[in-house]
Parts: sequence; C-alpha cells; structure tokens
Amino acid sequence: MIKLNILGTWLHRQAEHIAALMLLVMFVAFIVQVAFRYALNFPIGGASELTIIMWLWLVLWGAGFVLRESEEIRFDVIIGSAGPKTRRIMTILSATALLFLYGYSLPAVWDYVTFMKIQKTSYLDIRYDYLYFIYIIFAVSILIRYAWILFSSIRGKKRTPPDCEGEK
Repeated sequence: MIKLNILGTWLHRQAEHIAALMLLVMFVAFIVQVAFRYALNFPIGGASELTIIMWLWLVLWGAGFVLRESEEIRFDVIIGSAGPKTRRIMTILSATALLFLYGYSLPAVWDYVTFMKIQKTSYLDIRYDYLYFIYIIFAVSILIRYAWILFSSIRGKKRTPPDCEGEK
C-alpha cells in the first residue's frame, strides 16, 4: 500500500506540473496576442485560439487529475449536518449516480468526439477530435475516481482516491 501511495503522490505531482505548463502556454499566448494587437497593430488569431484551447484543456485536466475530491464543490451544509451512516449512504448514492451518468454518456461522447475529425480550427488547423479528446480523458478519470469512492464507501472505509493520499 505504501508503494501505491508513493505512486499516487508522484502521479498527482506530475499532473500538477502539466497543468502549470498549460497555464504557462496560455499566459504566453495571451501576452503575445496583446503585444501583437496593441503594440504592433497586427492581431494574430492563432494566439487567441491557443489561449482558448489551453483554457479548455487546463480546466478539464485540472478537474480530472489535479483537483482533489475534498476540493470539489458540494453541498457541505447538507452532508455536514448528516451523521456518519447517512453521509456514507449519500456518498454511495451520489457516486453511483455519477458513475451511471458518466458511463451512460461515454459512448455518445466518444462518437461525437471521433466524428469531429472532419473539422479543424480556423488558425492552427488542429482537428477538433484532438482538441476535444481531453473530455474523454476527463470522463474516464472521473469514472475511475468515483468507482474508487464507491468501493471505499461500500467497504466502510473513510478513504480518498489514490490521488488524494497525503491530504490533511
């Protein structure tokens, strides 16, 4: 179990590094866009497009791999006022619902994303299936996370997914 904790911590740190790199690319593209538009009076669409792409990838990557379960937005007032047994039942029900919804939608999402290979972005000529593939990665990571949460809750353990080990 110790090796799993170390691996989970290392993977989480690498996901944070990738998110930081995406943020850097987004920031540099934004600065280039502003400089070219206002200093050189030569607007370039590629920088704007790259900024939007990085924002999309950063949000979904961060939600899928960087954001810890305890950092997610939830109804803490309701869950906090419930007892441990009720809280466990609520966790099992919500994890089951999310697993069903993401699992049910995944084939349709896959079909849509793979269909989008017929279009490309205006300036950078990136195929839309490559651009939107991050959603499939996000959905699979959420399925794995909530399967772990459901399994842990059913077993009665107050555990978090491997990417959340080391939380206080």
